[in-house]
Amino acid sequence: MTAIVPPRPDAGACVPAPSAPALSVLVVDDSAVQRQHAIRLCMELGAWEVHEACHGREALEVLAALAARERLPNLILADLEMPEMDGIELIEALQQQGLRIPIVLLSGHGDALLDSVQSMETSVVRGLRKPLERDDLRDTLREVLAPHAPVAERRSAPRLPIDPSMLREALRTGGIVPHFQPKVDTRTGLLRGVEALARWQHPVLGMVPPDEFIPMAEREGLIHDLTRTMVEQSFAQCAAWQSRGMRLTLAINMSPQLLAHPAIVAELCAQQVRHGLPPSQVTLEVTEGSMVETSSAAHGALVRLRLRGFGLSIDDYGTGFSSMQQLSRIPFTELKIDRSFVHGAHRRKSLRVILESALELARRLDLTTVAEGVEHMEDWRLLQDFGCTTAQGWLIAKAMPAQDLPAWNRAHGARLAALRGAP
Repeated sequence: MTAIVPPRPDAGACVPAPSAPALSVLVVDDSAVQRQHAIRLCMELGAWEVHEACHGREALEVLAALAARERLPNLILADLEMPEMDGIELIEALQQQGLRIPIVLLSGHGDALLDSVQSMETSVVRGLRKPLERDDLRDTLREVLAPHAPVAERRSAPRLPIDPSMLREALRTGGIVPHFQPKVDTRTGLLRGVEALARWQHPVLGMVPPDEFIPMAEREGLIHDLTRTMVEQSFAQCAAWQSRGMRLTLAINMSPQLLAHPAIVAELCAQQVRHGLPPSQVTLEVTEGSMVETSSAAHGALVRLRLRGFGLSIDDYGTGFSSMQQLSRIPFTELKIDRSFVHGAHRRKSLRVILESALELARRLDLTTVAEGVEHMEDWRLLQDFGCTTAQGWLIAKAMPAQDLPAWNRAHGARLAALRGAP
């Protein structure tokens, strides 16, 4: 095992921003030539410390020594095929030890194998072909090390200790509010609408993740109250924007549990009338995996809402087992493609094929399309080429408080030429 501390690189060569942590990398490869090549690239791209190991077992020894000094690396570059412990075995060993260090797997095999490994529920952030290329490594380092990198931020979201009484209190006192994520036209880049997303800023615990409190609301019978406050606030905000000449479509999530409520259609229509919004301006998103049955009350509610002019979106398309059945049973107007088929599609042939097929299906069914999870310009270009209608994701903007949207939209105007692909 070897530790290398290169001299301070030139300012132009360093990948991390000044505020980013120092870059430390562990390179694991049984080929000395390939290993030294990877080490050299890491040093050229601004690594302050590079460690090496010739197989997975030695890598675990290096990591144990670094952990004792509280100096675990920011990134592991590991060969997929190694004799004593291959890349998959190394990943499994790291999981068993609770180490969630971002991993880049290197392989001489085809993209399909790398895609399969990357789709595993592990800390693998990228699969790259050997021999390792400088540009590929540079892009990966930027993604993993950027202070606001989407991958790092999603991975670090904590599990907070909340209970139903805290959620009830938040609903009673207005502690849960909508934030709005922009949805833009993929041809022009112009803002067309927003998706309302529930956000809970607890005074002590801080921001509580939605995937923590929304399932709790469904379990504890609070989903009706949660959705009611989201609808009231979102409709009111949309009407306020409209009064200032900012007409935007509004997408809001509907739990199948809530759709089964006998009064839901009347409540939504009453709010729409109260705030003066045409129903066609509102799209109700229903998760594909929710398995809305034809005979259920939820199915009847969706049909009635469509009759009244509301848009219906099949959300997270492609993540469930009933995609075609849902499309044939329910009068959807929009197909929303899950981020798992959008993020990184420019690098993975399998994702590109699925993405293009889904968009072609939507076109044949006369459905508008939304791609979520757009984080790279290359994925944005794919969506343009494939004819996607609208897109949302961190390339465009994160969800934001309502008061921030007008200023964001004004600043967004400076990006339109780049999004349109104009020289």
